[in-house]
Amino acid sequence: MFATYVHDLNPVLLRITDAIQLRWYGLAYLAGFIGGFFLLRNLARRGLWVLKPEQTGDFIAAAALFGVFLGGRLGYIFFYQLPREGWEKLVKDPLMILRVWEGGMASHGGILGLVIFTWFYAKKHKVTWTGLGDGLCVVAPVGLFFGRVANFINGELYGRVTEGVAWAVKFPLALIHEPIEVQSAAWQECTRVEPRLADTESLEVLIATARENPEVAQALGNFLPARHPSQIYEALLEGALLFGILWWVRTRFPKAPDGLLTGLFFGFYALFRIAGEQFREPDAEMVGFLTKGQFLSLFMFAFAAAFLIHAWRGWRKSAS
Repeated sequence: MFATYVHDLNPVLLRITDAIQLRWYGLAYLAGFIGGFFLLRNLARRGLWVLKPEQTGDFIAAAALFGVFLGGRLGYIFFYQLPREGWEKLVKDPLMILRVWEGGMASHGGILGLVIFTWFYAKKHKVTWTGLGDGLCVVAPVGLFFGRVANFINGELYGRVTEGVAWAVKFPLALIHEPIEVQSAAWQECTRVEPRLADTESLEVLIATARENPEVAQALGNFLPARHPSQIYEALLEGALLFGILWWVRTRFPKAPDGLLTGLFFGFYALFRIAGEQFREPDAEMVGFLTKGQFLSLFMFAFAAAFLIHAWRGWRKSAS
């Protein structure tokens, strides 16, 4: 049943005007921050984090602005957009950095942004950087989980073509990967079902029409191959499973040395991201035989090793 499903979820939950919309993607970020706040406050109350419970709200708000949003946006621009479109676009329109509502956030950039932000925050509040980061790394997968679910709702960052997978999905946005003759045939068939489509050549309009008209969705689906719902795979790996591992370690070993959770986060995230990308349609130029996401994840193993060595040294020092 699922293999014949043509993705028709609407990224917009509530449309007030064309300029004012409530989107699932924005709600995903909000859910991640709220979930992170309550979980971090819980850890602080149990003495499992370096900050006090009353400091949690200010920390999450600052981390969201300076770490996630700024880091994620800059990461997308420098890791993905500029290599694809060139520096001329940034030179002509430097304000593009601020227009996050147009789309484009990179998880690697957000993680790097949080690393830099926590370093400055730790210095200012005179707490250990690794201890501060350990708490944040435990709850960060919650945000990653909601973000990947939002990617699925948006029908973006979809998976590779597959056969024989019962839960495979047909994503309308993937029509851009089909040969021009297939695209033309799909437009003709959808126009036959809904004549109003003859007045536009916009893929966005076609997808919006398919959400509202099941017959158009079915006609479009006849020209789309089934694909892995890789967004869900990544939500389960980078989000749910990673959170379960880190939360268990944090609560099971309350005296774990600073840096251990951060090292485990970087290591497992890189491992899960590389595995998940095997099922994801590359959305940027390949780096050899690796996708851009897999290539960037390799550097995270170095971060993991550094933090784990730091934790090991701290454990040996406390044990002696």
